[in-house]
Amino acid sequence: MSAAIDILTDGFDRVHDNVGAVLDGLTTEQLLARPTPRANSVAWLVWHLSRVQDSHIAGLLDTEQVWHSEGFADRFALPYDASATGYGQSPEEVGAFRLQEPGLLREYHEAAHELTLTALKGLRDQDLGEVIDRSWDPPVTKAVRLVSVVDDAAQHVGQAAYVRGLVT
Repeated sequence: MSAAIDILTDGFDRVHDNVGAVLDGLTTEQLLARPTPRANSVAWLVWHLSRVQDSHIAGLLDTEQVWHSEGFADRFALPYDASATGYGQSPEEVGAFRLQEPGLLREYHEAAHELTLTALKGLRDQDLGEVIDRSWDPPVTKAVRLVSVVDDAAQHVGQAAYVRGLVT
């Protein structure tokens, strides 16, 4: 692997480790607690960061999201469209998030992380410059998309850690 791929892998591994630390020992009630009616819960934040990672990485690989292929959409049984990632959801929609099995959050994030590692292992330096989305100016390359996803995930896991501190 190249240094760039190694750095991206390290970033995603750090998010993965932090997700585990945030989830460790929390009850379902704590996972779903929202500090205010407009705030996000730990559970919603971890679900959202995992959904975004899953959807964007599956897009890079031109494969099905593990959300669908591994049955997570059915297992979570959320009151959202099956394609929802949480992006742009209102406080009311966030408040509708439910969690029957707390272990599903970790399991889903693990699956999204494995998909990410698979994608990164298959990349070469020259692949990073490939344009994958021309609807932006400048067009988005694989490198830009990967940095965007790891940045978004890192921010959300940090938010989840903050909410964890508030609820514990």
